[in-house]
Amino acid sequence: MLVARRTWFQHLVTVRGSVFQRIWPRLFLTVSVAALVTLLHERWGWFDVSLTTLPFTLIGVPLGIFLGFRNNTAYDRFWEGRKLWGHLVNTTRTFTRQVLCLVGPMPGAPPLSREDEGELRALHRELVHTTVAFVHALRHHLRDTDPFSDLHGILPRDLVERLGPELNRPIAILHHLGERLRDAWQRGWIHDHHMPAFEGTLCALTDIQGGCERIKSTPIPASYTVLIHRIVAFYSFALPFGIVDSAGPWTPIVVLLIGHAFYGLDAIGDEIENPFGFDENDLPLATLSRMIEVNLRQRLGETALPPLLVPRDGVAL
Repeated sequence: MLVARRTWFQHLVTVRGSVFQRIWPRLFLTVSVAALVTLLHERWGWFDVSLTTLPFTLIGVPLGIFLGFRNNTAYDRFWEGRKLWGHLVNTTRTFTRQVLCLVGPMPGAPPLSREDEGELRALHRELVHTTVAFVHALRHHLRDTDPFSDLHGILPRDLVERLGPELNRPIAILHHLGERLRDAWQRGWIHDHHMPAFEGTLCALTDIQGGCERIKSTPIPASYTVLIHRIVAFYSFALPFGIVDSAGPWTPIVVLLIGHAFYGLDAIGDEIENPFGFDENDLPLATLSRMIEVNLRQRLGETALPPLLVPRDGVAL
């Protein structure tokens, strides 16, 4: 996500973070056609009987509405993805608090032996680290990347090996968390009344993953996207034939301004439709994952923590 602050003038002239990098080839081609039409009209008198502006007016209004609707839909997906990851931040913090406060000997039980205290601390550490691993695995799952570089050092080697053949590794990690909570309950370290709270937190994590997967696997219907692309292209390429008689030598400039607007709006919808990718305007999942890891491991009292990720060249990864 691009986080660099800019002045009003910098926003006017900047290319980075805008959609110009995506649209300049089609915009260049459209303006070239407009320049050719203008040259033929001005020098040799071609296109003296040009199209009127009425068809472009009739098409331009609904086209703007359709582009606005599509961009609103795409932004809703982007904002829902951000809300889901915000919910993930809060839910993992809640789960860590539940582990550290609710997993332990019951009131009235005899004091734990030194060996049992060590096992309890190890269980706390395992549950929290496994939660961190779930966050990293979810990020890689949404980005179709290999998670094992992040999982090694957080999870035990045998668990990492068991995750190898799994198609949905975040769900497998949640399943392991459920099993370890069951073991702690059977040992008497979780009260019967507290188990529903843990189950509710695991269900919340599952729902968060399901919401992210829904956004990723269900794009805006292709028929709608194809229709918008075609109308924008036809409108932009036909525009010089409709205005050359009235705009004259200014036709390429007019086409440049209108084409930039329509092509840009069209490209914005494509860019933010999937908020979990690596584009500069996508969500900073790596930054959020590292923040969650540091927050959760600090609750264990750990000090050898990885540094928080800072924006690189104004982009939060």
